[in-house]
Parts: sequence; C-alpha cells; structure tokens
Amino acid sequence: ADTVFMPSPLAHQLGFLYGLMLPVYLKASVVLQDTWLPEEAVAIIRAERPSLMLGSTPFLADIAEQAIAHGPDLQSLTLFLCAGAPIPSPLVEKAAQNLPTRILSAWGMTENGAVTTTLPEDDPERAVHTDGVPLPYIELKVTDMEGNPLPAGQEGPLYMRGASLFVGYFKQPELYGVDDEGWFPTGDLARLDEQGYVRITGRSKDVVIRGGENIPIVDIENTLYQHPKIQTLALVGKPDERLGERLCAYVTLKEGEESLTLEEICAFLTERKVTRQYQPEFLEVLDELPRTPSGKIQKFKLREQPLQGA
Repeated sequence: ADTVFMPSPLAHQLGFLYGLMLPVYLKASVVLQDTWLPEEAVAIIRAERPSLMLGSTPFLADIAEQAIAHGPDLQSLTLFLCAGAPIPSPLVEKAAQNLPTRILSAWGMTENGAVTTTLPEDDPERAVHTDGVPLPYIELKVTDMEGNPLPAGQEGPLYMRGASLFVGYFKQPELYGVDDEGWFPTGDLARLDEQGYVRITGRSKDVVIRGGENIPIVDIENTLYQHPKIQTLALVGKPDERLGERLCAYVTLKEGEESLTLEEICAFLTERKVTRQYQPEFLEVLDELPRTPSGKIQKFKLREQPLQGA
C-alpha cells in the first residue's frame, strides 16, 4: 500500500535499486521526479502522498527547508532513508520540527549497493552519529594496516563481504581486490561500536563526495592535465553545509601563461564529456602547490586553506 518517491537519477545505484527494483519487490507504487526542484517535489508529494523517500543529504536538506512553509503538504512522508554523506544534527532537528518523518542513515557503494542502515526503531540520534548496522547476509570488519581485526571503537580500513557484493569491474579484472575469504576493501576508514554500528570516518581513496555522489578525482585531474595552460594541479573537497563538499581546483600555470578562469576549465571539461557535477566549482591559481620533500602534493594543506574567491 506504500508509495515510494524517488528523485535521484535511475542511472545511479540509489535510483536504480530503490526507485526501480525496490517498488517491484514491494509490489508498491513509485513516483519519479525527472529534475530535482524542491518546490516541484512539494507539489508531487502533496498530490501522490508517498510514504517513503530515498536520497542523499541535499535532498533531505531541501525537504526540511520546504517543510517550514509547506509542512501540511508533506505529512505523508513517514520514512526518509538518507545516504551518501553524514547527516548533520541540525538537519534532523529541522526535519523533526515540521515533519512526521523518521530519518534513517545508510551507507553503501556502487560495488555492493546498500551495506548498512540505521533501523526504524533506533533512537533518532543513531542516524546522526552512525551509518547503521549491516543488512542481512552482510559482514563488516575494521582492521589495522596489517589486516588484523581491531576492537570496537578503533579506526582503521573498512572491509565488507556478503550477498550483494559485485563480481568484478567491466573489462578491468585486475582491479577486483577481493581476497580468498571474500573480503572487499571499501577504501574507507571507519570504526565499529559494541553493537555493530559503523561510522565512516574518512576515505583512503582519493574521492570527493558532493551531494552524496563520489567524484573520481584522479580521472578529472588526468583530464585537466591536458589543458594547455595548466602546469600542475590538485583537486580537493571543501566543506559545504548543504552538499557536504564542493570541488576546488588548485593549479599552477605553464610559463608564459598569465591567467586561467573557472569558466575556461569547465568549458574544457564539457568538451571532453565530463558531466557538470564532476566539474570544479572554485578555482585558485597559485605560484606553487605545497609539497612534501619527495615532491608529493600535500592535499591536506590545500583542504585547510581558505578559499579566496568564496
């Protein structure tokens, strides 16, 4: 008898698995929104009365904001499953003030779909401070750098295994790093508590998460290195209240080049078929990038550096 509301693209795991496959399994109705416009979402929810909505943190932020003025139109939403980035506590409080919605926090990857979720019967604070417990037929472990399991509360690389794990990358079998016991290295750092709830604490893979979507930094950097004006560059995420992170490009220019604009960079990426959400939103041109004695760019220093053009 439920109706699912899905505003995420069906080309993503979230949209495909839970906007297309989940309603089939539930024998439920589903309402899809083609382009995310918060005001239009309010009209859809008022008309279609969905009870379940799934999306990343920016969707929840926009719905919570709309609920201030349009709370009566959104009362059918009883469950919002939020994935892709940590949920700020003020956002949960804002949603709770105007909506009857229970907010669940989930975590997963394209390689295995949803892996963990908080539960409807959990205290709402669980959704703020954890990313949930493993779904049925899924196991997690946190290890030290030598692969030895760590006790509860300690941070280390996160591994998963289970029924939803993929069987490999298309035409890239060498990247399939699952060991003989079926453990898959997620590339994330995490800690597990005594009850088995996980908290993702960082990323060992070089990615930025913008609006719940992983940006493949290495691929974008490799593309930008082809720009005729760029000598060196580094892409890093900058904290953002709504989207979690925004992408910033730090570059140095080749000798003889005097200027480079963000518009030039984005036009260059667009010509090479790089989707807009993967393109930088800020650009800083520096005389040199911070480096280690061995020459490696120190991205942590760039993350800490304030944006001059923000």
